[in-house]
Amino acid sequence: MIVEIGITSLEDMRARTIAIAQGKQNRGTSDPKIWATSLESVARVLSAENQKLLREIKESKPASLKELAEKTGRHTSNLSRTLKTMESYNLVKLERENGRLRPTTEVTGIRMEVAV
Repeated sequence: MIVEIGITSLEDMRARTIAIAQGKQNRGTSDPKIWATSLESVARVLSAENQKLLREIKESKPASLKELAEKTGRHTSNLSRTLKTMESYNLVKLERENGRLRPTTEVTGIRMEVAV
């Protein structure tokens, strides 16, 4: 799955959302599903360390956050915060299974659109 992220100003995001809600603009099928206000915020989420984390989740399919923490050497609390942020960008899913939180991902790539 390719995740599409758009980057534009907060004002433009609001105006676009209002126009769609009022029926003045259609949401295009190729429009990004996720919007951010800066390239820097997206860069933090897509840091080299977090890209490595996505690959680890995809390849090892950990059964829990604890297992992922052991495989990556990251603290569970830090990992939990990072994964929740990544979940807001649709990069991972956190699913409850047998009382444990299990991270999954289907992401194979990321496409970005930057408004100028």
